[in-house]
Amino acid sequence: MDLFGNYIDEKTNLLPHNGEVNYYGKLLPKKEADHYYHQLMNNIEWKNDEAFILGKLIITKRKVAWYADIPFEYTYSNRTKKALPWTTELLELKKIAEERTGESFNSCLLNLYHSGEEGMAWHSDGEKDLKKNGAIGSLSFGAERKFAFKNKQTGEKVSMLLEHGSLLVMKGTTQTYWLHRLPPTKTIANPRINLTFRTIEK
Repeated sequence: MDLFGNYIDEKTNLLPHNGEVNYYGKLLPKKEADHYYHQLMNNIEWKNDEAFILGKLIITKRKVAWYADIPFEYTYSNRTKKALPWTTELLELKKIAEERTGESFNSCLLNLYHSGEEGMAWHSDGEKDLKKNGAIGSLSFGAERKFAFKNKQTGEKVSMLLEHGSLLVMKGTTQTYWLHRLPPTKTIANPRINLTFRTIEK
């Protein structure tokens, strides 16, 4: 199911079953979204991501950063990151996401994709430190990119376009039953910044 071009109500669950995904559209006007895009690009401590795949250390072109209320350690792909203290912009954006969704978050994993050729393979966010069935709020800035879900059992797919300044929320059993990815594309040359607000439980 492809949701491009359709009007989407933020209360509508975009998944047909076994999970809950809501798209809130553009939370910020373009001028404000542009401001945050430039602040994030210049003020975040971006680093190339690392992952162990089949026993080999892979350094990605994509860059990441990890911020939180306290110096949480977060492990995925057999690599551990220690959270940095919030920046002013991240706290402002966290507040906007929390007020709009009614959720609360204590951390944020950020991704910087330099062009459409950088993406993310099928995966689910099921790390043991994440709150079980907790919400993940995904704020997007910069290039508009396709985002896709695939059911782990049936192979059903749902895709949508994530706009500049927009918010997508995944919650409930989404991570248990669905994979998601950011497909690479050669048609997009501009960068995209993605903030994924999360709740860590220690």
